Amino acid sequence: MRLSDAVQRSISGQPLTLADLEDVAAAADTFGLMAAARTVRDHGFSGQVTYSPKVFVPLTELCRDVCHYCTFAKTPRRAKAPFMSLEAVLDVVNRGKAAGCKEVLFTLGERPEDRYADAREWLSKAGYPSTIAYLKAIAGEVLARTGLLPHINAGTMTAEEMRELRTVAPSMGLMLETVSDRLSEKGMPHFGSPDKLPAQRLETIRIAGELRIPTTSGILIGIGETGRERLESILALRELNDEFGHIQEVIIQNFRAKPGTRMADDPEPSKETLLRTIALARLALGPNFSIQAPPNLSQGLVEIVDAGINDWGGVSPVTPDHVNPEAPWPVLQQLAAETKAASKTLVQRLTVYPRYIQNAAEWIDAGVRSAVLRLTDAAGLARESDWKAGSSIGPGEISLPKATDTAWKSRPVAGTIRRAVERAAAGHRLDTAQVAVLFEARDADFEFVCRSADELRREVNGDTVSYVVTRNINYTNVCTYGCKFCAFSKGKTHEALRGAPYDISLGEIARRVVEAWDRGATEVCLQGGINPEYTGQTYIDICETIKSACPSMHIHAFSPLEIRQGARTLGLPIRELLSRLKQAGLGSLPGTAAEILADEVRAVICPDKLTTAEWVEVIESAHSVGLRTTSTIMYGHVETYQHWAQHLLVLRDIQERTKGISEFVPLPFVAQEAPIFLKGGSRPGPTLREAILMHAVARLTLHTLIPNIQTSWVKMGPVGVQMCLNAGVNDLGGTLMNESITRAAGAVHGQEASPELLEEWIREAGRTPRQRTTLYGLPPQDRQAASFGAAELLPIVNAPYRRRARTMAEAAE
Repeated sequence: MRLSDAVQRSISGQPLTLADLEDVAAAADTFGLMAAARTVRDHGFSGQVTYSPKVFVPLTELCRDVCHYCTFAKTPRRAKAPFMSLEAVLDVVNRGKAAGCKEVLFTLGERPEDRYADAREWLSKAGYPSTIAYLKAIAGEVLARTGLLPHINAGTMTAEEMRELRTVAPSMGLMLETVSDRLSEKGMPHFGSPDKLPAQRLETIRIAGELRIPTTSGILIGIGETGRERLESILALRELNDEFGHIQEVIIQNFRAKPGTRMADDPEPSKETLLRTIALARLALGPNFSIQAPPNLSQGLVEIVDAGINDWGGVSPVTPDHVNPEAPWPVLQQLAAETKAASKTLVQRLTVYPRYIQNAAEWIDAGVRSAVLRLTDAAGLARESDWKAGSSIGPGEISLPKATDTAWKSRPVAGTIRRAVERAAAGHRLDTAQVAVLFEARDADFEFVCRSADELRREVNGDTVSYVVTRNINYTNVCTYGCKFCAFSKGKTHEALRGAPYDISLGEIARRVVEAWDRGATEVCLQGGINPEYTGQTYIDICETIKSACPSMHIHAFSPLEIRQGARTLGLPIRELLSRLKQAGLGSLPGTAAEILADEVRAVICPDKLTTAEWVEVIESAHSVGLRTTSTIMYGHVETYQHWAQHLLVLRDIQERTKGISEFVPLPFVAQEAPIFLKGGSRPGPTLREAILMHAVARLTLHTLIPNIQTSWVKMGPVGVQMCLNAGVNDLGGTLMNESITRAAGAVHGQEASPELLEEWIREAGRTPRQRTTLYGLPPQDRQAASFGAAELLPIVNAPYRRRARTMAEAAE
């Protein structure tokens, strides 16, 4: 078989046979094999090479096997203790956590109690019937006390043992090593090791598939196997994965000779053998299979990347490789540099791979799932820092150079990223995949996306940053809907959330409007829960009350959900209610209640809320009667980059049809008090990198159509605001007197940012502040003057909720 044919078949998903691979191996030189493997790999993994920052816990070094190359297994006389204590485990794990580790790799000998009385006695005294039972208890304690994720390498196990361990670990590992029974014969490396029989190991890996356990496996090369046996071992793993889909990575590990073993003088496999095996594994396994080579066991890491790997495995900054103690881990800076030299970006992952995290209900036990989600981003990879939307925690290591730095234009950038940016900057519509790839940007790619977005911002908006002086009025927190992300609303399912149910009077609304006007406001923004006592007439009454109290105040009010509910209660078409609201004084609508405009996501986070099509209908109906709207996204919970891309393109398509959207407002999910997060069902919001990218990618995707990209200071905080202003943002939203929804979710920023404070942030970013009206006009000078040095707000009055119908008579209260 020609090498080019093998590449095309591998990419297209047509499995190569053993004969095919032997033909290719016999005919192709190493350089050609590596080039072919790179081509296949890059179809599936493009620009990233992953690794897992881990801490290595050798729970016991006793083992009933006697592999002839192993120095890990010890006799009781040579081991410090039969097992590590919980205190010793937690000590090393907490050191790893402090160093940024997210995985705890439990490595241990197989069933030492079957061979050693010391192990049996220790376990009996500690109250455990077996090593596996002790392992489960320790892994459970580590998970509960530290939040780090156990990955278990406990050797061959029964289905019941693996089922038990699945409740405390999201992934497990078992090296197949080889399918050659010959290597278990007398005089061979696995003689006397019952757990190294290939059939036994294949059965354990098969059981893991049946139990839906993400599993790491691999082969060990250089222990006496033939080239054909290596290929047979790789194909055996492929066959198991074809049946169950559970093998998350295949490790190609090279034998290292160790003093004191029976194989101390055996030759190690050459680098060429390693490179050829990696390349053949890539051709055999295809573009989407993760292939790993341990970075501490070889020199020339660039060549290993070039041979077709996409992962370095677990790398520890605090513990040695206890299986290969003679081979220290490369420092992460070195590993990143070597990976970059191979034109790839080093990226952290978790012990369980993204595709399993994104199908967590199937692959990860409910007791472990929340711990996994707390550590993951929207791609299913590891979070880079502890930053969370709405928190006061620092932004971590992500930064953007000053706007005067132009070197970013000449730095190497992934071709897919550059092409998507250039197409967007030219005003063309990107497809979903092109938008989604922009959210993957890191390092130089991240800088390129953000800086390109900021150039477009400068072209469209210049260097001014606008904001509006506004008051938020959340007139009721009583809601009949059960949105799982909401910590604001109250109802029968919301008693544990902050504050008491309330329903303010029309008189109190009027008082707050007048007070806001006196403090320089040109806008009031009104939204509330879907109160069962409200009708469309309620919303009309609110508008008329405001206009009666303050005729010049712009009313920016009522989400698409409120509009739809109001129309239903009056038996009116949506357009008719919108027309009546406009006549009553409504000036524009907030494009909230959008969350993620993908119905499979909405089915999880707000199953009883309006659908994507219903949201679009209200927005376009508003535009058709002459009411402008904003547009939003609430992101960082259960969705993926593809969903973000779909959402942005829905908004772009609306704007092409109606031209009625004034701005786009990314709203990062504030998780701290959100029910779905507290119950372990979501991520803790976007990462800082993702949050900044949302603004930049929106600027690119919506270019020529939606000119204003806003950042939420309540959710991003002052540092995040500064960073977003260098990533395509030209607006800071409003001063937000009495903002309460984000605060209810656990944010610490707010409840108001004065014009003085907003302008200070803007000037610190090297930009020029400008007050605006809701629709981006210039407020009268008297309004602007009144907004500075404003008096303190009077206490608000949120009347306790009582079941009643609202009428205009309340305006006199």
